Formats: sequence, C-alpha cells, structure tokens
Amino acid sequence: MNQPLSKKKKHRNIVYTVAFSIILFLTLIAAVFPKGFGNYAQHVYDFLAINFGWLFLIIVFVLDIFLIFLATSRYGRFKLGPDDEEPEFSFISWIGMLFSAGLGVGIVFWGVAEPLTHYLHSPFPNSVKGESVESARLAMGYTFFHWGISQWSIFAMSGLIVAYFQFRKQRDGLISTAMEPVFGETYRRPFRNGIDILAIIATVMGIATSIGLGILQIAGGLNHVFHIPNNTITLIVITLLMTGIFLSSALTGIERGVKWLSNLNIIIGAALLIFIFIFGDLRFIVETFTVSIGDYISHFVTYSLRIDPYSGDNSWIQQWTVFYWAWVISWSPFIGGFVARVSRGRTIREFVVGVLIIPPLISFTWIAGFGGTAINWALHKNSDIAQVVDKDYTVALFELLRNFPLYEVTSALAIILIFTFIVTSADSTTHIVSGMATGGVENPKRKHKLVWGLLIGGISLALTVAGGLTSLQTASVVTGLPFSIILLLMIFSLMRALHREPTEHFKMTHIDDEKDFSKTIEEREKNDEM
Repeated sequence: MNQPLSKKKKHRNIVYTVAFSIILFLTLIAAVFPKGFGNYAQHVYDFLAINFGWLFLIIVFVLDIFLIFLATSRYGRFKLGPDDEEPEFSFISWIGMLFSAGLGVGIVFWGVAEPLTHYLHSPFPNSVKGESVESARLAMGYTFFHWGISQWSIFAMSGLIVAYFQFRKQRDGLISTAMEPVFGETYRRPFRNGIDILAIIATVMGIATSIGLGILQIAGGLNHVFHIPNNTITLIVITLLMTGIFLSSALTGIERGVKWLSNLNIIIGAALLIFIFIFGDLRFIVETFTVSIGDYISHFVTYSLRIDPYSGDNSWIQQWTVFYWAWVISWSPFIGGFVARVSRGRTIREFVVGVLIIPPLISFTWIAGFGGTAINWALHKNSDIAQVVDKDYTVALFELLRNFPLYEVTSALAIILIFTFIVTSADSTTHIVSGMATGGVENPKRKHKLVWGLLIGGISLALTVAGGLTSLQTASVVTGLPFSIILLLMIFSLMRALHREPTEHFKMTHIDDEKDFSKTIEEREKNDEM
C-alpha cells in the first residue's frame, strides 16, 4: 500500500512543480520585458480570436442547452453529497459567495463602461448608428447577454462535475478525476497530470485578468476622484496591499474570511444600487431593465452564434464576446472548484437554477442601475460621459458618480467594493488552486496557500504593468482555448456518471455499471506504473 501512496504523492509534486514553474516563468518574462511581452500578447490574442472565435461560441451555447436540459430532467433531484445531507451555507451566504467569487470585479468594471461603449460604437455599425436611441437599446440588450446565463453556464458546468464527484462519489476535487467516465478510470497518469496542470494555469491566468481589471479600476478611480497619480508605483502599492489582505483572509479559511467578505460585498453593492435608485431616474432604470430582458431573451440564439464569414469582419465579436467567453472559461476551474466547495448538500436542480438565474439577475440589476443611468445621461442630459469613458474604461463608474451628490463618499465606497471583490476572488482562488496543486484536497495547508497567493499577486501585477488590458485578455484566451475542449467533454463525463446512478427506475439495469465505476484506488494506481 505504501508504494501507490508514494507514487501518488510523486505525481502531486509533478503537477505542483510544473504548474508553478510555468506561471513563475511567465511572471518573470512579463516583469523583465514588459513592452515586448505586451506586443507579443497582442499578436497572440489576434491570432487566437480570429481563428478560434467560432469554437468558443459553439461550446458555450452547447453548455447553455445542456444545463437547462439537466435541471428539468430526472437527474436534477440527485444531491451533491449523500441523499440526507443538508446545505452547508445559508441561501443568502451561498449566493453572495457565488457572485463575489465569480465576476463581481468584472461587473463593477464593465457595468458602466460596456453599455456606454456599445452606445458610442454600435455592435451593428452597418445597420445601427452610434449615439442614437437604437444604439442605446442595443447596447443594454447586448450587455445583458454578455453577463447572463452563458457566462454562468461555464461556471455551473465546471462546478457541477467537481461537486458531483467530490461530494457524491467521495473522490478528490480534481478535473482529471471528473474525466474518468470519458477516458476510463485507469487512463494514464501523464494525461491526468496534463489536465490538472492546465486547470491550474488556466485558473491563475483567469484570476490574474480579474485582479488586473480591478487594480486598473482602483488606480483610475483614485486618480479621477482624489488625483492620486495613476502610474506603476500606484499599481504596485495597490497590489501589495491587496495581496497582504487576501492572504490574511485565505489563511482563516472559507468559512470565515470569504463568507464575511462576500456578505460585506453584498451590503456595499446594495447600498450603491439603492443610492442610484434614489438619486437617479428610477422609472428609466426599471423600464431599461424590462426591455433589456426582453431583448436578451429574443436575441439569445442570434447573439450566441453570431459570426460573419461572408464579410469576414468579426472584429467586434472577437473584442467582446470571444474575450468574455475565453476569460470565463479560463477561470472556470477555480470557480468550478469554489462553487462546488460551497454547494455541498444542494440538489443538481437547485445548483443549476441557483447558479444560472440568480447571479445573472443580480448582474442585470447592476447593469440597469448604473449602465442604464449612464445611458440616460448620455442620451438626455447633454453629457459627454460616453466620450470620457471611451478614452479610459477604468474611470467609467466614477465619471457617472460625479453627477450625483456625495461624490467623494460614493466613489470611496465603490473603491472599497472593488477592493473587497478582488480580495474575495483572490482569497477563494488561493484556496482552490492550493487544493488542486496538492491532489484535490478540500482544505489545503496554509503554506501552500501562501505560496500560491504570492504567485497570483505577482502574475496579476506583471501582466497589468506589461500590457494592461491587452495582456490580461491574451492570458485568458490562451489558457481558455484548450480548456474549452475539456468543458465540452465534461458534458459526456457527467451524463455517463449520472446514467450509472442507481434510481428506482433503472437501479437493477445499471448496477453493474455502478460497480465498475467504484473500482478500488489500488486498481487505478496499477496502471500508473505502466
């Protein structure tokens, strides 16, 4: 028995060492040659977006359809854990952690910037003129699409399969383990290691993109509101402060640090939304929300598969939709692991509905409140807010708040919100990546959290300084592309596993499959020696 355990530890060390080395190498290259790295990143991003954008669109659309089917099927009643287990966290804390560890940073960054950009530069320039009533409506509907079910279906797929195997099948929380129904339980160790290494690298690059966006927005806000210089020193100081805080939080565990930070995020975010509802045009916001929901639903399929091979001009899709999907896919191993970790005891149906519906509705409310108010100012109040934001996305939220009372107070709250979102996301990522790198353990050791936390802070700063938004986007697309294939395979893996579940209707028919699925660890490890 010692030999298999020794070999298993050896393979864990390989995954840990290789993943760490690759990320450290990229960090050093970006830090030592920032200009060259930024230029190279632009070329790589353009190549991948042009040649593989269609693949991202198809895979995400397939995930949407599959999860909707799964939630309404008989499989939805299975629990992510033993049949008698209750959820570990309350519903409110669960939703707060989903959203905060998910795309909280992104929605605060893009919630104003994206609608204004689409209003100024129409997604359909040949048929809809920018800076018009038509482009305003189109801008809100398309922003809802980008922050709706499609993003969260990626998180849901990754999280669902990890939670199913880890809590219902009592296996480790590794993506490679979740692939066993596709490749066989004894598929070779080098392939397992490769999948786990890719998952770790993708996760770190995904969180680096989100942290980088947050750092850029904080620096932009501090400059815009309080006239603090927006330079490399400011970026470094923000990153160091953020890293120190999220490491301190990570060492306390998910049950304390992330949970309380997530609740704080909800409180601050809700306070800012209520402020906009009170001092903004509430009727316009509600009507914008309503019509944008309708546009989102009616154009869902068209937007999901929108590409133009006839004119050959897919630049807008590559810049927005492809980037978003690649970013979310690259981050999905972490979100999947984290969502799985906090969803133990919930049914598959509850999980899918909760992840696909509630966080997008929160995003829609934020976009309608802040993005809709910004559109209202651009359309009806003779404001140049769209032009200001077009020059610098990072000041979008603060430029909007400038038009309301208590500008300094609300801007300070916004900066705190962005900061706590970053801390929550980085804290959660540190926990999950540490577990992935040490064999899928549920509660990794503090020393591993410290190592990976420092590396996450370092790569985030390096990419931000090296090429700003371009480098961050490239990191997401490069790591998201190969992992998108794994996401697609997850569908087949989960369905094969669910089909083997002994139910009242087909328990006896598939009892042999269930036995095959429950092979001993010793049998699986024998193949590693080959």
